[in-house]
Amino acid sequence: MSDEKTAAPVSGRTGWRRFVLALLPAALAAVLLVGMTGQGGIAASFAVSGHRFKVSADSLQGKGFAQYGDVAATTDGERHPVAMSVIDDATLTNLCQSVVMDTPVGEVTLVVRAGQGAQPVKVRSLVIDLTQLTGDAEFTNMQIGRDAGTLENSTGETGRSGGFGQQADTVRITRLEQTAYAVNAGTFTLTGLKMSLRRGKHECF
Repeated sequence: MSDEKTAAPVSGRTGWRRFVLALLPAALAAVLLVGMTGQGGIAASFAVSGHRFKVSADSLQGKGFAQYGDVAATTDGERHPVAMSVIDDATLTNLCQSVVMDTPVGEVTLVVRAGQGAQPVKVRSLVIDLTQLTGDAEFTNMQIGRDAGTLENSTGETGRSGGFGQQADTVRITRLEQTAYAVNAGTFTLTGLKMSLRRGKHECF
């Protein structure tokens, strides 16, 4: 009888720790995927998971801004309308990114933080499949209503010819809060990276 008790599956806190250890490499790989894009490690475009995630920052400053309407598609054929936001070069201070995941032990939130010190997060060739954004924004040399097929940016990303588009030389957004399906970037430099996994919902906003 004592041998059977010893061999019984372990539950409770030990099970949670084991789950986190198993998930951690995959979560870290997800954080690093964006940085690999610019080095040819993965394809620049991909099917989205269909799960939205949240990003916040005290400020975002960028050069070469463009935006147009598009659709993000999942592998099972689901299509989600998005505002494709393109920034050639961007810096973000106090960046927070969070996603809530369903797991065998319930909801778990993956949170990534960076750029909290004197050195901000730096991004080149940033493309965001955006569904919601709030903050205080300032643009220079803004063009609203430009043909989406004629937008100019370093990524070469443009919308459908005849579609609605807008672009600006620079963009500055303070108290940024956004929800997105995907982020693509040539390079993503996360200074002071901190990643955590917590049970329950602990989103950036």
